[in-house]
Amino acid sequence: MEMAEKTRKRKLFLLACGMMLLAGCGKKTETKGPTGALLPEVGVVTIKEEPVEITRELPGRVSAFLVAEVRPQVNGIIRKRLFEEGNEVKAGDVLYEIDPTPYRATLDTAQAALIRAEANLPALRERKRRYQELLKENAVSAQEYDDISAALRQAEADIQYGKTAVETARINLSYTDIKAPVSGTIGKSNITVGSLATAGQPAPLAVIQKIDQVFVDATQSSSELLRMKQELAGGKIKKNNIRGAKVKLLLEDGTPYPLEGEFKFSDVTVNPATGSFLLRIAFPNPKKTLLPGMYVRTVIREGIKNRAILVLQQGVTHDFKGRAIAMVVDPTGKVEQRFLKIDRAIGDRWLIFEGLKAGERVIMEGLQKIRAGVPVKVFPFASKPPATPLPPKLSGN
Repeated sequence: MEMAEKTRKRKLFLLACGMMLLAGCGKKTETKGPTGALLPEVGVVTIKEEPVEITRELPGRVSAFLVAEVRPQVNGIIRKRLFEEGNEVKAGDVLYEIDPTPYRATLDTAQAALIRAEANLPALRERKRRYQELLKENAVSAQEYDDISAALRQAEADIQYGKTAVETARINLSYTDIKAPVSGTIGKSNITVGSLATAGQPAPLAVIQKIDQVFVDATQSSSELLRMKQELAGGKIKKNNIRGAKVKLLLEDGTPYPLEGEFKFSDVTVNPATGSFLLRIAFPNPKKTLLPGMYVRTVIREGIKNRAILVLQQGVTHDFKGRAIAMVVDPTGKVEQRFLKIDRAIGDRWLIFEGLKAGERVIMEGLQKIRAGVPVKVFPFASKPPATPLPPKLSGN
């Protein structure tokens, strides 16, 4: 019994030693601070200056390249509608027909009056010629000659007036066929057959829009323009040639539009209500994907920033006041807090306007384990720290 008890105690002792050895081998080797405490490990990225194309994403609305409101130019009852709503029409196509009967009668009357005026003209001319011969022989008085001359001029004026009346009546008759002023897509009809159409009425009969090419009217704030001009003046941005520049487009759901547009002009007046001004870009629209009134976002290339500071968005946090913050490891290995001024997002990175400079190490991983002023152990972000080797297995006896 005593021998068995000794054997059991020795096994327990060996088992305890093995467990202590395993525990000691399994510890991760970490750098200790001045007080002997283990230093937290953080992943850092060293900031570098790099050239970046500066783009501006601006909200905009689509508008038709051409818009024509169809209105009647004479009064009358609509007798026919000769188009299908939503179809393509060509310039000169007849869209509506106004009852032409009264206008045809007016034309006939004007033509008859002209014929009557022209019928008197040869007799008056001949009479004036004879009076001119008789005046030389004093067979008629000068007054009689003047009267016949005035009658002839009156007849010639009546003929001219009659020709004008005929032309006016012919024009009014042609206006009974209401034609498309431009080619494009016609919308719904705002009037039905049998309704009265009035010349110059405020409501259009229909609207034709040309949308195989469209305009996008984007708005940019005047403050952004001033800041860009200051950066250009300071040489921080190399300007692109804006006029004629190619512009990209994002649809309402964020889908990129496959065709690029061309910048046309920027307005010279700032809207006092919004503090912004208008930029107009023309886009081809062969498949009619872009519809008038659609909300889109334009991506305009403003210039090149040769010495830009970019930092991954995951390395930037915000305090309760909304200020952007980055944690930086200073040359002594301690954490330093920086307040940043952010210009804009470029992909998954922030373009930093102020707060960081090239060569500084920004913490990307391990932010939850640190605070300002504490020393840390750093390793390059996106690469794992060296793995601790596994302890060797103990062979049992």
